[in-house]
Amino acid sequence: MLLAAFTFTPALGMFVAFVAVTLVITYFSAQKATGSAAYFAAGRSIKGWQNGLAVAGDYMSAASFLGISGMICFKGYDGFMYSVGFLVAYLTVLFFVAEPLRNAGKYTMADLLAYRMSPRPVRAMASLSTLTVSTFYMIAQMVGAGGIIKGLIGIEFAPAVIGVGVLMLVYVVFGGMLATTWVQIIKAILLMAGAITLSVLVLKHHGYSFGAFFDAVSHADYAGTAPAKNLLEPGMKYGTAAAGPWGPLDLVSLGLGLVLGTAGLPHILVRFYTVPDAKTARVSVIWAMAIIGVFYILTTFFGFGAATIMAKSEIMAGAKENTNMVAPLLAQKLGGELFFAFISAVAFATILAVVAGLTMSASTSFAHDFYTNVIHHGKEQSPGEEVRVARITAAVVGAASIGLAIYLGPGVNAAFLVGLAFAVAASANLPVILFSVFWSRFNTAGAVSGLVGGLVSSIGLILISPVGMFGKEGAIFPLENPGIVSIPVGFLSAWLGTLLTARDPQAEAKFAELSVRAQTGLGAETGGGH
Repeated sequence: MLLAAFTFTPALGMFVAFVAVTLVITYFSAQKATGSAAYFAAGRSIKGWQNGLAVAGDYMSAASFLGISGMICFKGYDGFMYSVGFLVAYLTVLFFVAEPLRNAGKYTMADLLAYRMSPRPVRAMASLSTLTVSTFYMIAQMVGAGGIIKGLIGIEFAPAVIGVGVLMLVYVVFGGMLATTWVQIIKAILLMAGAITLSVLVLKHHGYSFGAFFDAVSHADYAGTAPAKNLLEPGMKYGTAAAGPWGPLDLVSLGLGLVLGTAGLPHILVRFYTVPDAKTARVSVIWAMAIIGVFYILTTFFGFGAATIMAKSEIMAGAKENTNMVAPLLAQKLGGELFFAFISAVAFATILAVVAGLTMSASTSFAHDFYTNVIHHGKEQSPGEEVRVARITAAVVGAASIGLAIYLGPGVNAAFLVGLAFAVAASANLPVILFSVFWSRFNTAGAVSGLVGGLVSSIGLILISPVGMFGKEGAIFPLENPGIVSIPVGFLSAWLGTLLTARDPQAEAKFAELSVRAQTGLGAETGGGH
């Protein structure tokens, strides 16, 4: 049965081609991944446009490519509003995070926090937060990978998850950040090529007329197989009629989590250490915003396109909305088997690239923050030990994620896990980053309180939400997305933790130093040859 699952198809052929190319890249990257800066930060040698592509590749996950297009297909305008939060999020990164983080840090988010604070408690909590966000996000991607690959090429759930996990570990363990970066760049290019081609095919079906396209969307009937409805009308997912009285507030809470959570996602933040200086970090964010912006505009074409071109039976899984397969099935209908194979390979590349980035950030944080700076007080015990610990950590985190994904199975709510990752990032990580950079009174107690308060409140509220352990009927907290409550709790915890404890003269004295370095880059590590 397992051999039958591996019957050669065009989709499988493109999967193999992508894997072969990325393994070659990993081989050559491994030759250069010597030393901490090379392994953790690609030698700080990545150009702005390259890092912009890599950031976009890291950010545009399978949930973005497959899930949002499916949501737009079935929920119309509300699905598009979901996607807007992902784009607007990078304004927070551009204006408040990218430059100070690059100038004041070395490899991780905790480097910025420890610049002023007592390093051991702050690094320990920051490492815990990073591992929490990365692991839950990774499990969501793994679960998605298993389900999607089974649907695309017929490989069963468990072997698919193991295959993705093993490949991801090869990239991270051997190639480090340089290999991970190039996997993400290739993925971003493939994803944009697929999205543009599919959008053009949708417009071709409507005579290349935007007017005809949106007229069809406003009278969508799934190729005449369902009652017509106006997909441009809001409220199909978050309106009170669809989601009850809490629906609109849930959308606001979701938006807050996405807009603020992105600026606290560890696998996004570590990308800014791969460039030579802060100016290049800003350039990379602008590139990323442009790429991500175009991509999310294009999701409307193949999301709405499926609703106007395909019969409902073609995009349903029995009685359930098959949201994850809308884009590949539309590609198959409009472009034939070869284009379906290409889109399938893009979906596979998307999952691999995001999982590799998550594993890289988790292993870097544990090795650099916890092992070296908490356990060994900032002193590397032997040359190359930090990199060795990171590689071991990557293997452990990867194996744990594979095991948990298989244990939870394809039925687990991936939205629950992704929501948890964004909620923790927005509620725990972002408040302490902003206070560290912009508030001179901020101290170690405030940083630890903010991380703990944001972490506990976001996890706790999601566990008792409609997507948590009690389900929709037994939910105690009515919102699926806790951001509207947990984000203020994170900021309030950091603020109170600071004001209710003694002033820290050392932290306040270093504020001016941090401000100068964050704004000018004076004393920051720079890339070789730049």
